Amino acid sequence: MVIVGSVWLVGCATRPVPVLPVAPAPKALPAAVPVAEAVTPAPLPAVPLPTASITRAASRWVPVGWSELPGWSADNLGSAWGAWMASCQRVAAPWAAVCADARGVAAGSDADKRAWMQRRLQPYRVESLQGDALGLLTAYFEPVFEASRSRSADYAVPLYQPPAKLAKGQTWYSRKEIDTLPQAQAALQGRVIAYMGDPLDAMALQIQGSGRMEVRQPDGSVRQSRVAYAANNGHPYQSVGTWLIEQGLSKDTSWPGIKAWAGRNPARVNELLWRNPRVVFFQEEALSSEDAGPRGAQGVPLTAGRSIAVDPASIPYGTPVWISSSGAQTSLQKLVVAQDTGSAITGAVRADYFVGAGSAAGELAGRLKQPLQMWVLWPQ
Repeated sequence: MVIVGSVWLVGCATRPVPVLPVAPAPKALPAAVPVAEAVTPAPLPAVPLPTASITRAASRWVPVGWSELPGWSADNLGSAWGAWMASCQRVAAPWAAVCADARGVAAGSDADKRAWMQRRLQPYRVESLQGDALGLLTAYFEPVFEASRSRSADYAVPLYQPPAKLAKGQTWYSRKEIDTLPQAQAALQGRVIAYMGDPLDAMALQIQGSGRMEVRQPDGSVRQSRVAYAANNGHPYQSVGTWLIEQGLSKDTSWPGIKAWAGRNPARVNELLWRNPRVVFFQEEALSSEDAGPRGAQGVPLTAGRSIAVDPASIPYGTPVWISSSGAQTSLQKLVVAQDTGSAITGAVRADYFVGAGSAAGELAGRLKQPLQMWVLWPQ
């Protein structure tokens, strides 16, 4: 991936896993994540269940009946179908024949789609290898930020392209070294894409892995483009939220809480930033459309409210997944597609839910952390 959300905060690698208290927030979803509409349930086919479970490197799939999927008859499948068809453009075994048939159902009603899935697919409950079916859901988003092509007092934080001689997998200078060593600065000469105003926002963008950049033009208009993940400096992610807890400085490790602490302690901002040695380098891309999300690890554009990041050792990319999750931020029972991953998205029942772009999506992503159940829908 590439991108992350509440995962900025604490935990291993790029995205945190430990469940921490979160401040109350409205339960409404951002506009990018539509609420499902009820439809007439399709009759469930009376077919025998497979007798064998499927074991993968990080999970075990247990066959179940369609009636075990909470809310299965109520989801509006239209936007999920579009996300799945995007994955079908990069089809892999055993999906070739299924994807070809699914394209013919795209214009059908929700009832048609649901009935088709019940004929062609088999649901499996996802469990850990130890049999635990309860996991963790977090969320991530695509930030939108202002930037400038030239450095100034208001825009002084650079976003870099990869250094010219950076090899894949190479461990390069750390964040602190990039900020302080002349030789690191020399290697990045001429590699600046644009400048941001807030170093914490720049680090958040690196953790997310992608974002939309708004640059004001000489004629006063604003041009938007995307900066997408291109490479990293080879250092492991270290959570700034964990650092605040370890130092006894703050218990609020939501992103708003971290920024509030930084605002109260400007002299310690670099100390906070340098806790995370990992730096992401970007490439600039034109936006194909306002609604198109960034590309996930599968290589297809993400769809707000329908794409998730998973551990590919548990669930292969392109797999339709039914999720059920309820907590302080939202309740979800819906069809999504495994299209992305992240270095902290590990384990059997673990997903990061893509909620779209902008501040409303960011507010939800920064706080969502709640229990999760998952069912993969696999070809019969």
